[in-house]
Amino acid sequence: MKTILLPLHDDGGQEARLRAALDCARAVEGRLVCVDLVVPEAAGDPFGGITPVVTERERLRELSNRDRIEAYLDGEEVPAEWIEAIGDPAECLMRAAALSDLIVTSITDKSGPPFLATSFVDAVIARSGRPVLAVPEGSDGLDIAGEVMIAWDGSPSCIAAMRAAIPLLARARSVTLFEIDDGSVHIPAESAAEYLGHYGIMSHVLPKHALIETAGAMILTQCRRRRPAWLVMGGYGHSRAREALFGGVTRTMLREARVPLFLAHA
Repeated sequence: MKTILLPLHDDGGQEARLRAALDCARAVEGRLVCVDLVVPEAAGDPFGGITPVVTERERLRELSNRDRIEAYLDGEEVPAEWIEAIGDPAECLMRAAALSDLIVTSITDKSGPPFLATSFVDAVIARSGRPVLAVPEGSDGLDIAGEVMIAWDGSPSCIAAMRAAIPLLARARSVTLFEIDDGSVHIPAESAAEYLGHYGIMSHVLPKHALIETAGAMILTQCRRRRPAWLVMGGYGHSRAREALFGGVTRTMLREARVPLFLAHA
């Protein structure tokens, strides 16, 4: 994990994204690739259609924002390069993601810009082919060395998330695996703990929990109880039918979690 892709735009989640991305880059001696997003607005055309237009206000605001962030990064010991991206933010990130190892984005409330809504993060997780660190607005960076929880379900996506997170998990103070026994887990959390041990990562497996409510609600309860610094989980690791049956775990976490989420989709 050496290249951290960071979308930058003058919105409420930008500072939290920036701090978390810097923490990741420092931990792995990596670099930032800053995607300077200039987002068009929908405008009517003379023929009654809708055309995306970059307003002068948006252009000037993002020019000022880039100057401010560049000045800030000059004082940090993390190499950074810039990509200017004009257009649909999700598509811009997809194009930039090919040669990146991690994408940092935001978990935002309804007051955030539309392009950072859950549907935007959905697209990045499901289509980019890269792990995603989704950071709540107002977060003070990412406590890499803190206590980490893995929401284990044995799915390919969960395994992909855990494997991608290893460079960061190796720096955590403690790692706990939380498994919900819904009858579908073919690879138990104990096997995941053994795998992590091969990388020198010691972890603790909690007693299995029976599915007594939606999986998302149970993970949120554990987060409130254990207060992890960040959480590792699969992103949309089940079929649409199972996501619906078990409450849409990923969407629940993106909507309600107050902890940074490290997600991957396989």
